[in-house]
Amino acid sequence: MPNIASVLKGEILRLARKEVRGETEGLKKASAQYRSDIAGLKRRVAALEKLLSRQEKKSVGKPASPGDGEANTRLRFSAKGLAKQRQRLGLSAAEAGALLGVSAQTIYNWEAGKSKPRQQQLTAIASFRTMGKRQAKAQLASPTA
Repeated sequence: MPNIASVLKGEILRLARKEVRGETEGLKKASAQYRSDIAGLKRRVAALEKLLSRQEKKSVGKPASPGDGEANTRLRFSAKGLAKQRQRLGLSAAEAGALLGVSAQTIYNWEAGKSKPRQQQLTAIASFRTMGKRQAKAQLASPTA
């Protein structure tokens, strides 16, 4: 015959486990809900950050396209690049200046890095970069150059 104390102790343990289980079920459900909410918020933050980076990329590119003079802001100038292109074409500074609509001294100053071309001149330099020898000689030979 089992001892009444051991039966009572077993019953108390069973009831205590039942109570603890009931309490922890609510906490487990709440914890799972919180984890789910946090994961959803993380996804939302990631999506918003991605959207923000796209908007920043668009806003960086936007000022260049709407305005007349602002369309040239994407053009870059390199003094070494201008000098190399002039040498490739076999042109003197005076001839390159005639093609670009500036003086020979301006060409020397650009190549030396003493000055930089204005926005209006950057478009001429961009077309100068794409010229070949024949095209450059033809433009110099034409009376409109």
